[in-house]
Amino acid sequence: MTRTTVGRQPLRSRKTPLAMACAIVLTTAAMPSIAAEITGTVTDPQGQPIQGVSVSLQGQSRPQLTDAAGHYQFRDLAAGQYQLLAGTGSHQQSKQLRVDASQNATINFSLDASDIEHVAVIGQGGALSASLNAQRNADNFITVSSADAIGEFPDSNAAESLQRMAGLSIERDQGEGRFVRVRGLSPDLNAVTYNGAQLPAPEAGSRAVALDVIPSDLLQSLTVTKTLTPDMDADSLGGAVDIKSLSAFDKDGRFTKLTAEGSFDTHQSEYGNKLAATYSDRFAIGGLDDDFGMALAASNAVRKFGSDNVETGGDWQLGDQGPLLEKVQMRDYQIERERLGLAANFDWRPNQNNQVYLRTLYSRFADQESRNAIVSKFGDGLALGDDQQSGKVSRELKSREEVQTIKSIVLGSKSDIEDWQLSSQFGWSEAEETNPNGIAGAAFEQKFADGLSYQSTRKPVISGPEAFYDASGYELDEIEVVNSDAKDSSYNGRLDLSRNLYLDDVVLQLKSGIKINRRKKSNEETHWLYKDLDEQGVSGTALTLADYAGTEVDYEFGKFGPRIQDHSIHQLLASLNRDDNVDPLESTLNDYVIHEDVNAAYLMATSDWGKLRMVAGVRYEDTSLRGDGWQYDEPNDQFSARHVGNDYDNWLPSVQFRYGISSDVILRAAWTNSLVRPTFEQVSPGYLLEGNSDAPEASFGNPALQPLESANYDISAEYYMGESGVLSAGLFYKAIDNFIYEADLAGRSGYENYDKATTFINGDSSKLYGAEFNFAQKLDSLPEPWNGLLFSANLTLTHSEASISWLDDGELQRRDIRFPSQSNTTGNIALGYENEYLSLRFSAAYKSNYLTEIGALDDADYDIYQQEHLQFDFIAKGFVSKDVMVYFKALNINDEPYYTYSGSAARNAQYEDYGPTYQIGINISGF
Repeated sequence: MTRTTVGRQPLRSRKTPLAMACAIVLTTAAMPSIAAEITGTVTDPQGQPIQGVSVSLQGQSRPQLTDAAGHYQFRDLAAGQYQLLAGTGSHQQSKQLRVDASQNATINFSLDASDIEHVAVIGQGGALSASLNAQRNADNFITVSSADAIGEFPDSNAAESLQRMAGLSIERDQGEGRFVRVRGLSPDLNAVTYNGAQLPAPEAGSRAVALDVIPSDLLQSLTVTKTLTPDMDADSLGGAVDIKSLSAFDKDGRFTKLTAEGSFDTHQSEYGNKLAATYSDRFAIGGLDDDFGMALAASNAVRKFGSDNVETGGDWQLGDQGPLLEKVQMRDYQIERERLGLAANFDWRPNQNNQVYLRTLYSRFADQESRNAIVSKFGDGLALGDDQQSGKVSRELKSREEVQTIKSIVLGSKSDIEDWQLSSQFGWSEAEETNPNGIAGAAFEQKFADGLSYQSTRKPVISGPEAFYDASGYELDEIEVVNSDAKDSSYNGRLDLSRNLYLDDVVLQLKSGIKINRRKKSNEETHWLYKDLDEQGVSGTALTLADYAGTEVDYEFGKFGPRIQDHSIHQLLASLNRDDNVDPLESTLNDYVIHEDVNAAYLMATSDWGKLRMVAGVRYEDTSLRGDGWQYDEPNDQFSARHVGNDYDNWLPSVQFRYGISSDVILRAAWTNSLVRPTFEQVSPGYLLEGNSDAPEASFGNPALQPLESANYDISAEYYMGESGVLSAGLFYKAIDNFIYEADLAGRSGYENYDKATTFINGDSSKLYGAEFNFAQKLDSLPEPWNGLLFSANLTLTHSEASISWLDDGELQRRDIRFPSQSNTTGNIALGYENEYLSLRFSAAYKSNYLTEIGALDDADYDIYQQEHLQFDFIAKGFVSKDVMVYFKALNINDEPYYTYSGSAARNAQYEDYGPTYQIGINISGF
């Protein structure tokens, strides 16, 4: 039994920030408050609310767009004379008023809807207006996509919707977006919250939230924050993604929508379907009309598809005679994927000063996958075009149903109590990934003296003699079955208190708060390894592939041979004794429970000096990590419990500036600090000791790892062109400490006599910097019919520098690398057109190559990169009536493959092809 504990701080230090944050705000109780507020609504002559009208204060740089209820609001105003402007151009109305200290003034407007048709929030232009308005008024650097904007692209999940934003790209699984990268940083380095509460990760060992679990139909908005304020969790280096679901107060009165969709996968010639429904309404249950709101959303989609694959994993020998292939797998996937999403949200607003809300989410992602593979191994390496080399070929089956679920409940409240604002939130989230008794590998082997060859290093598809494709020549070697359950749960609560103060004609808001988070990550696996089956009563043809062979595999890249039938394998397994085939090592070593407790407190101040707004403060986070797992000593064939721990704390100051030269031109600057804790795989308590005492080999997690810490610098300039246009440019720089990578510690202090000691370590400082550009414009100033055009484009250029080290004959060596998952260039382009009958949008998403894996510490020729990826998508909508819309979507029109390579683009690591997918559907609302 071992125990590792590092970095424990004195108890008094750990308590001080929590008490300090509350005490500073409480000391302001005796100070005078004089902030004012102006609210109101914009309606048509019949009294119906108008959404999307621009309302501004003359001399102020933050205009607003009215919401679905026609409502607008300006808070934190100093006492004085104001001129209020509503509408645009010659159709603008103006009203003057004076507000006094602590006064809430109400100013309403009545506008002719025909005069403001250019700002009504409908279609592509309206969706763009809503998103840009949120970004324009933000105190920090954010990117927003509203529900309407999400619906303008053919995206099926939250990850794919995020890829359209500036600085964001996605990592795909089987052609579908799954994980999100922000400014080129790995998904593990970005936080994801749902209605402000942290979402855990379903996958064992990871912090990255797989966003393909969440259907896009459940989303109200997506907000990516690139510069954190002190009242936000600090755990992101690239950005924090907040997913907001629908509230009844986002709509004016009752809202209903029903979606029915069918899809066709060209690769497998399979059909899929989707049904989704949304309902929201408001009711009177207290003193005010419509003070209670309820919003419900449900989505269920089934998609049948597949892919063809050939991958080496980087198993090449490099030498003077050219690359020699050591191992390659040809794979055929058949997949049935089902997404179920449910959300129920409730709001109670008994008066203008108080609100209570409840947000819930249930999302289930089920993947039924059958994978047939041909695995070819060449001991001495196989040269291109050579057919004289011997090799061992294994035909393998993997068949499993992997189910991921995410559940979240968030209860919160907000209250204005005289001069104070108080908010609280309590949340519970749980993510789980199960793989019940999946066939991890059923392998049938055959050896060949010669006759195996391949003709391309990019797609090294193996061909062979007739025996290569004959099922009767392959003998059953082993079957591995896995039952796994990974779970990540989180309980969190926060309390925030703020007050507005008036100091020498400056409105100052002081805000502080505390947050606690209790997270538990666990993994439990049971492995069965069925070998030497002849000794367990299996005989005759049951020991060859002939008894388990099915139809010919339809493999795009060449001849494949028969598939292995999973039901035949399951019949064989049912006849064997499971208890006699348990693999004790794999069933124990990967089991762990990790507790991560985080206590946080912050203090921040927000102030305005005319057109300049500043947000400054500091956040403190204290982390306690405890883990329980297993160590296996192979020389003594002994398991022992292993308990590990690590404590550390971080102070994270920040300051952000927003200067509105005018209502259309905004300058921003920020200095912030953030951190990312190591992944659960990296701090896993598991420890494997092999070999002998003279030259042992070990592989283990490192719970003593320190978090990545980043000092972030951002500047930008934004020019807003009307309500539906923006041109912006920004620069960012990140100085990152404690870069984490996998290393061999053999020969270093504490591991002098080890032959191998593989774990994760903190590296030296690294840096990432780049530039972001964004342009979007609805061209409504053009003559008809061209005034329906809309164009948007964004581009992010990023560069990173990091280094890794290793021992060579006792000398420490280093080499420079890029950050894993960091693309130097990412970008999106979209061209849209709409009128009252039709809406079209053609879009392209691009990311340049990036490092996915360090193949060998001392040789860059074995590093694995993903090739650049460019995908084209298209959506067309036809408006049958005000409440009925039909649509057609085409995804991956250009049939872009997934390709990774080892060192050189000519040396395959993985090539996978998916084909386009087409969808057709109908939306019905207002019923």
